Amino acid sequence: MSPELPGSGGRRIVLWRHGRTTWNVEGRFQGQLDPPLDETGLTQAARSAAVLAALRPAVLVTSDLQRAVSTAAALAAVTGLAVQEHKGLREIELGTWQGLTRPEVAERFASEYDAWLAGEDVRRGHGETYAEVGERCTSVLRSALADVGSGGVLVAVVHGGTARAAIGSLLEIEPASWWRFSPLGNCRWSVLVEAARGWRLEEHNAGQLPSADEGRGDDR
Repeated sequence: MSPELPGSGGRRIVLWRHGRTTWNVEGRFQGQLDPPLDETGLTQAARSAAVLAALRPAVLVTSDLQRAVSTAAALAAVTGLAVQEHKGLREIELGTWQGLTRPEVAERFASEYDAWLAGEDVRRGHGETYAEVGERCTSVLRSALADVGSGGVLVAVVHGGTARAAIGSLLEIEPASWWRFSPLGNCRWSVLVEAARGWRLEEHNAGQLPSADEGRGDDR
């Protein structure tokens, strides 16, 4: 995507995952618990913010968890945008899974873990379903888009699970198929563009902007 956003007057949503935390390194389910960015995460946020600033975003919203707020602050620092915090953009609530590693979850909650691996939208740890996350997240995004003009860009700093749920919901895909979207890496992003027939996924798990001469299809 070039800074001029060529080829379409549709608005764009950039779903930007927060930077790294020590729990990411340890492989722990974070959910709505609130570990901060580590030093690498802060560096990732600053580096990615310098790239995303070229898109000239109109609105910047973020989950209110500190790992997301700190990531959003890096983009605010180079764009001058106000950071709008929203509880609705938080990571999926994972209840008793939160803070545990995969091996710990597999041992303590074997049936839930197996169902999740099989692609079922279960309430892990008596928390939320992905469908519920998609509903609350897209509600925030659609509200924020009211302040984004034609061809404008909305940047939303979110979490891995929240990004997946938002993409699936905006593309009107059933939750059972959302596993097909690969997880976002730390400080990577996905881009959805508003087309005549609804939203479509333009980029996924990106870490840099496409060059201006990259070809794009005309089927909108």
